[in-house]
Amino acid sequence: MADEAREFTLYVQSKRAVTTLYQPTSSPVWGAPSPGAPSPSSSVAQYDVRADEGVHFLSDDQARCVAITEDLARRRGYSLKVVDIEKAGRVERLIAEHLRGVQTFPVLITPKGQRLEGVASFTEEALSALMPTELKSVRAFSFVKVRGGDLDRIRHQLESLDQVKELHLLTGDWDMLVVLDFPATSSSKRQVLDFVTERIRGVPEVVDTSTVVPEYSITKFPAA
Repeated sequence: MADEAREFTLYVQSKRAVTTLYQPTSSPVWGAPSPGAPSPSSSVAQYDVRADEGVHFLSDDQARCVAITEDLARRRGYSLKVVDIEKAGRVERLIAEHLRGVQTFPVLITPKGQRLEGVASFTEEALSALMPTELKSVRAFSFVKVRGGDLDRIRHQLESLDQVKELHLLTGDWDMLVVLDFPATSSSKRQVLDFVTERIRGVPEVVDTSTVVPEYSITKFPAA
């Protein structure tokens, strides 16, 4: 059974096509076009067919929101149910009380009742914040103290190291906070500390370091 805390519902609002180019067959299959009709370009059908409903389609803006949400949910291990309110049953509309007050679609509803509403809200950053994921690498944080020297040269020297992902200048006991990233292995902690002692402490002006290697990490930032 799927983890209910990871089950999201995305409500969209399709439009009914007014066309004489395509007519549904007398016994259509839900979600499948008749022979000769164009095929949907993604896993979420652009239109669904019922004899009493005709042809429905999503605007490109809403279709893009569905695609980006599906992609992120799949990569981060979340379950996503897409519901078209134009074809939802009467009972389902009454049950969906959290749609009250909604002005624009699509609307993403989380199990905790958080809501992402409107095309402009569907960004990688906003979706990632609603779908935290475990880091697939080891993120470590090293406080660095330097003495004398050209601070810009020291900064550029640290930035040139592939494992250094962020560098923050500080005031107080420490001069810099360096964020490091390493592949997750059974010896990751040693790998991090070896790097700090050999490469960062190898910079002549670096006089001290203090490094934190978390045991477990999640992120709300966009991540692969």
